[in-house]
Amino acid sequence: MGIAGNEWGFQVGKLPKGALDKISDVPGVTVGHCTLADGVVQTGVTALLPHPGDIFHEKVLAASHVINGFGKTTGLVQIDELGTLETPILFTNTLSVGTAQTALVKYMLEKNPDICETTGSVNPVVCECNDCGLNDIRGLHVTEQHVFAALADCKADFAEGAVGAGRGMRCHGLKGGIGSASRVVELDCKQYTIGALVLSNHALFDDLIVAGKPIHTLLDDSIPPHEDKGSIITVLATDIPLSERQLRRLCHRALVGLSRTGSYCGNGSGEIVIAFTTANRVPHYSDKALLPMTLLHDDAINPLFRAVAECVEESVLSSLLHAETVTGSHGRTFRSLTELLRRDV
Repeated sequence: MGIAGNEWGFQVGKLPKGALDKISDVPGVTVGHCTLADGVVQTGVTALLPHPGDIFHEKVLAASHVINGFGKTTGLVQIDELGTLETPILFTNTLSVGTAQTALVKYMLEKNPDICETTGSVNPVVCECNDCGLNDIRGLHVTEQHVFAALADCKADFAEGAVGAGRGMRCHGLKGGIGSASRVVELDCKQYTIGALVLSNHALFDDLIVAGKPIHTLLDDSIPPHEDKGSIITVLATDIPLSERQLRRLCHRALVGLSRTGSYCGNGSGEIVIAFTTANRVPHYSDKALLPMTLLHDDAINPLFRAVAECVEESVLSSLLHAETVTGSHGRTFRSLTELLRRDV
């Protein structure tokens, strides 16, 4: 549940949180995992469904932003060109992107017999981080069945930490993985939600800031020197009616949240952000040339920028605080921040 109610009393920002403090506080958004944890195999798949309906025929407006492009995410070109998302979003390790993409295509073909028959093709979106520090990534252990299992597992109250695609990931030299958070904003006397989900695999231990506290003020520990050459994938979701231009502006603010945790976006790190709104949807087929849409006035967008920064910051910390210590490939161990904090009390 984000880091709300955590035993350390860490608080991020000042905006109210959603009920679960997860991206799934945006109505209809669900997340599922398939986790592989067996010796040198420490990896998996995470799936995010933007809404419970037919995403291909009822697309959501979307945008992306590449902060640092050391990444292999698929599907961004069409998102940027057309401004829509038409499949679930998958997360996995770098070398399993091809397998996940094929599985997602099969998933979409089964649900949509018109694809490549009476209509065009489909744009599968698969995001990745490199988990070779803990996982035998060269073994290509992720299969299509693991992807289908993650998609079938999607629910609102999903697990965080070293689960799904996050199983083999590290964050600031500690055990990272899946983290999420949400914030509630009020517009025209109505409450709306912004949520974030991250796959954290980036940054340096000495730079880590936990809710405003530098890591060395919390821990006496240090870890061996390491390079900032991982990645972090961030997905933002909201039920606020926004244009793809406005969604891209939200993507840009993810960097504020990453910076608050001490990230400097190293040369070998891929920072990629995707944002979508469930409010403005685009039908695949339409009898009308003009589609009605509601749009937020730009003068009202500042609270959304703050919400994104708070959500992303908390999501990174949530990925750390929910993850347990994991030992994997080559006997490497990445330690849990929560376990270290408990030991130093």
